[in-house]
Amino acid sequence: MAFGPFDKLLHRLVMRRWQSIAATADSLPLEALRRVQTRAAQLRQVTDRVLHVSNGRLALPLIGSNSFPKPLHSDWSWRPELWRGPLFPPGQASVESKTKIGKEVTVFHDCRISELTVRQMRNGHEDDLAPFGLRMDVFKFDGSFLSLVIDLPESAMRGLGRKHLLRMNATVETEKKLEIFARLNVQHGPNTEQMVRELPLGDREISVDFDLAYTKLNEKRVERAWIDLIFEGPEMNQVMLRDVNFSRRPRAEV
Repeated sequence: MAFGPFDKLLHRLVMRRWQSIAATADSLPLEALRRVQTRAAQLRQVTDRVLHVSNGRLALPLIGSNSFPKPLHSDWSWRPELWRGPLFPPGQASVESKTKIGKEVTVFHDCRISELTVRQMRNGHEDDLAPFGLRMDVFKFDGSFLSLVIDLPESAMRGLGRKHLLRMNATVETEKKLEIFARLNVQHGPNTEQMVRELPLGDREISVDFDLAYTKLNEKRVERAWIDLIFEGPEMNQVMLRDVNFSRRPRAEV
């Protein structure tokens, strides 16, 4: 009903009206131009939202996809929402520390003046499995650290024990070579276990495993877990995280 004959007629009338306004914008009185500007901004906000959602839904991979290769006997897997579905607004400039990107990812840095831009992008490569990716553009960087913190969901805590291997898969592209570290943090009671892995330089497809057998994890008191992605010396670089996903499996019995 919304796209029937009446809607087509209404759309043609509205388009003619805005085309007429655009043609005379140079000569409109300033007071009238201000009113036009306000209405155009309101219209643009709505149409930008429609285009953002439609561009995402009509492209591949399918939005919401949680499909990715998992090790044999995996008992849990997860792809964060940033790489799974559209966020709005999709990007931010001059990103301050502790800025959240969606509900599960947070940016941390100690720059005095932020020249960091982040933007969710729609993946479209034929080998992409994640519907979305994250692009970070770093210009001048006067801080000592830049990290993305990914909070693991409650489902990852259920049954988590020292018998488990936690795997992180990532698809990473950088403008220049960049050292990236992944640090797993598991809070149990007043203590937090930490394990650090360096991501291989130059590899696009990356997998790192965290073996919890080498921790002093109190399995009965696991409360929360998160991953820090730490970027060393990111100045004047572009980083694209086309996918980040996690899986968990029990280690083989000896």
